[in-house]
Amino acid sequence: MNGRRQSDSPIIPTKPPNNASKVNETAEVVEGRGLAKGKAVRQNASRTQSRIQDVPNELDRIRQAANRNKKEQFTALLHHITVERLHTAFFGIKRNAVAGVDGVTWKRYEENLESNLRDLHARIQRGAYRAKPSRRVYIPKPDGRQRPLGIASLEDKIVQRAVAEVLNAIYETDFLGFSYGFRPGRRAHEALDALAVGIRRKKVSWVLDADIRGYFDSINHECLTKFIERRVSDGRILRLIRKWLKAGVIEDDSLTVGDEGAAQGASISPLLSNIYLHYVLDVWVQKWRKEKGRGEVIIVRWADDFVMGFQYRDDAVRFLKELHERFREHSLELHPAKTRLIRFGRYACQNCKRIDGRRKPETFNFLGFTHYCGVSGKGEFMVKRKTMRERFTAKLHEVKAELRKRMHQAISDQGSWLRSVVRGYFAYHAVPCNGEVLGAFRTQIAQLWCKTLRKRSQRNRMTWERMGKLVNLWLPPVKILHPWPEQRFAAMTQGKSHVR
Repeated sequence: MNGRRQSDSPIIPTKPPNNASKVNETAEVVEGRGLAKGKAVRQNASRTQSRIQDVPNELDRIRQAANRNKKEQFTALLHHITVERLHTAFFGIKRNAVAGVDGVTWKRYEENLESNLRDLHARIQRGAYRAKPSRRVYIPKPDGRQRPLGIASLEDKIVQRAVAEVLNAIYETDFLGFSYGFRPGRRAHEALDALAVGIRRKKVSWVLDADIRGYFDSINHECLTKFIERRVSDGRILRLIRKWLKAGVIEDDSLTVGDEGAAQGASISPLLSNIYLHYVLDVWVQKWRKEKGRGEVIIVRWADDFVMGFQYRDDAVRFLKELHERFREHSLELHPAKTRLIRFGRYACQNCKRIDGRRKPETFNFLGFTHYCGVSGKGEFMVKRKTMRERFTAKLHEVKAELRKRMHQAISDQGSWLRSVVRGYFAYHAVPCNGEVLGAFRTQIAQLWCKTLRKRSQRNRMTWERMGKLVNLWLPPVKILHPWPEQRFAAMTQGKSHVR
């Protein structure tokens, strides 16, 4: 169909939970539709007064058409990649972002921005645009390993962001409610809340903590293209995606091109990875739990990391076996050491002692938190969360290394920086039941700061009394910033949260 289909009113449609039955709706929030991740509302607006209404209405019409007919294909999308949308995409890129293989920086490209974008737009429209290979870099992971990233060239980033914004208008109507990662307006804490509420409210006795081995490097290009073609038949958009997939990666002056993998770090990769797992996992899980599940089944997915809850162990074992087969058919593999089926839930404490002979139930990690079985002040079962030990330790090592570099700065400068570090840490980790870890983090930061100040000079005699005053002056006090999962989950599902 044509992407310019008319509509009487540009209302963004909403979607009910992905499971029509009430059995599994708890962990899947009713979601509205919004812009691409990280984009402000203004980004769909044109720079010229005459086009203020045109640009947002185009995407609204695409959303409405995609929502009306889940099997309809879009044949004309490239004309939505306008100079204005490329302009918006450019300013959505970080100004200090690392340059790709061509060495072009944000500042350099901005010097002749208008002419550069017009030239880029012309090349896209006439098919002369060429994707460049990504530059491979590595960043440390909390567990000490290295995460490979592909740094795309600046123009590739611009075009990818623009294309992702258009495609998001289609796929946000298709993606299911339990998928949270890399989606417009969806935050990690919403996924955490959905999981906690799902385990507490549903009859969950077993948890499958799954991890896909090298997911981004395993995406099969042929399968991915077929999945995209179910909704997009615009050959020019498909050619752009193929160009990015086939551009390859440069590492140590060596170019590697293959039939699998999407560069982790590329602007288009989060959307492509979600499309792939939508068809390989999400839709399949939805069908499996309706047709084959004997008991209740819940799932929450954040990118390639997902957690499932089962009422019965035989359901979980059977599902895991079939999941291995399903993944093999699409070039994916579960990490054998990181994929576990554990007893977890309302009766886990008493059953692990009586049946398993364990002192307490096992725990699992998800989105930076260790989840464990606990009880509320009223003695009711609840899922408790605390910061993962690896994340806690890695952050302290990072602060320690940075403090060495800032050793001879003024105390006010050090204090101001440490305040931002602690405040940022609390912003994510200050969830209910995690107060003890937050206090330990603040104390450790204070000790690291004190050691740094004492090393500034042999004559320095920083006492704990004076240090305590500095800590109270600069470091924020421990405070729980996030509501209980049930409160925020109820707000989301009842329409009291911000509309996305």
